[in-house]
Amino acid sequence: MMSQTAIFIDAGFLLSLGGHRAAGTTLRSAFTTHYEALVRGIVQTVKKNTGLNNLRVYWYDASKDGLFTEQHKRIGLIPGVKVRLGRISYNGEQKGVDLRLALDLVGVARNHSASIAYLVSGDDDLAEAVEEAQDLGMKVVLLGIAKSDSRLGVASVAEHLALTADYIETIPSQLLDSAFTKVLEWDKNHSEKTSEIAGAPTAVPTPAVPKPVVPSPALLAQKPVPKVSVQPESNVEMVYSSGGERPGYKGSAAYEQKELKTAEEIGAKVAESWLAFTTQQEVVELMADKPQLPPEIDRTLLKDCAQVLGEWKTDQQIIRRTLRGAFWEYLAKIM
Repeated sequence: MMSQTAIFIDAGFLLSLGGHRAAGTTLRSAFTTHYEALVRGIVQTVKKNTGLNNLRVYWYDASKDGLFTEQHKRIGLIPGVKVRLGRISYNGEQKGVDLRLALDLVGVARNHSASIAYLVSGDDDLAEAVEEAQDLGMKVVLLGIAKSDSRLGVASVAEHLALTADYIETIPSQLLDSAFTKVLEWDKNHSEKTSEIAGAPTAVPTPAVPKPVVPSPALLAQKPVPKVSVQPESNVEMVYSSGGERPGYKGSAAYEQKELKTAEEIGAKVAESWLAFTTQQEVVELMADKPQLPPEIDRTLLKDCAQVLGEWKTDQQIIRRTLRGAFWEYLAKIM
């Protein structure tokens, strides 16, 4: 087996954690990713830790119909990077990404193309492929994002996957801070236009350079919007207080009320972030499809919630309904 490394990156996992670290949300329009610097930094980190050259960086993501977007083409043109795409289903879920990664990981091990694989993912479904690669003589190292209050020391990694890997290393914080940049900016002049057009009977052309959106002072005076601030609890990790009784909370345990309240706050914050970068046309289209949400928004709601409450709690239907309801409620307050 050749003494070199191979790096396998689940883009959805990495971008969600890096974006959430920079902008407080996994909504990709809320942050900028400097892909060349990110990939180069990961390769350099691996070489520093092993002293070995790298065979290739495999970049796994999903897109509509599995077709390359301009962003994927840009990433694929980075020297030493191979982009592998799955598909985004109708409900916004990734399909085929884990399978492609697993097949490539085992294939590289079987062909003796690399002696050490670095895996940037937290998905428990990959544990079987990791074990297969190990049986073929390859070491598999998890490369994660440090989380000091996590029992594993890294964020959003399934315990089974962590136990299966040979060991765990982390991406330097300095690299993450330079590769992910929050771009959330507010322009209150655009708010009135977007709010007005949202109720228009016909669509309008999308501006060439869309501006961010915030509630206008007049609308804020009529319907105050509470400031949203969601802080992850230190003892909760993903395995990607209520001020009194409220309708629908009656009979719920205290912890359930707290989780529903957190889901409400996350739903409102995602709506706030989305409005910062939307256009008048997109608002019209969103309102026309109500109550159905576009896959990107629905996926962001679930990922952001999983970052705070954990994956298994986000799977609960009551949490998902609360997230989506809070998103629509926020929009109703300012429009």
